[in-house]
Amino acid sequence: LCFLIYLRTFIYPFFTRGRPFPLQLLFFGTLFCIYNGFLQGYYLIYCAEYPNDWCTDIRFTSGLFLFLLGMGINIHSDLLLRQLRKPGEVTYKIPQGGLFTYISGANYFGEIVEWFGFAIATWSLPAFAFAFFTLCCIGPRAYHHHRYYLKTFTDYPKSRKALIPFVF
Repeated sequence: LCFLIYLRTFIYPFFTRGRPFPLQLLFFGTLFCIYNGFLQGYYLIYCAEYPNDWCTDIRFTSGLFLFLLGMGINIHSDLLLRQLRKPGEVTYKIPQGGLFTYISGANYFGEIVEWFGFAIATWSLPAFAFAFFTLCCIGPRAYHHHRYYLKTFTDYPKSRKALIPFVF
């Protein structure tokens, strides 16, 4: 968890191309990640009680699978987005490949799957709260990106959905 928070806060902004990354956004993102990481870690260390065979429980194994799947989708989608622009370009382009074939917000979908997987694997209220927060914050962003793409690009694939393949 700490590695992912570190990666998203300190590493990812330096790999984005186009417009400069706002320092204020970096600051508040760091603040949120520290607070959320503290809450998640505190609960898992001091409050959660798991049986000795938790690692073989269906909740843990399925949650871990979803977490890893979501993380893979998220990393791959971010890589595809970073490769859209050449250094110095600021124009928007249509993302292609991976889950972008089916949805406009493949990176958002991956992150949502990732955090719901973490919530299932830990079976904790703070983790479910964070997963729900993630859905509520970036779900609408995916929808608005989808609407923007449809309005801006006349050749944008009409079969693509906003966030959930073949559904929404």
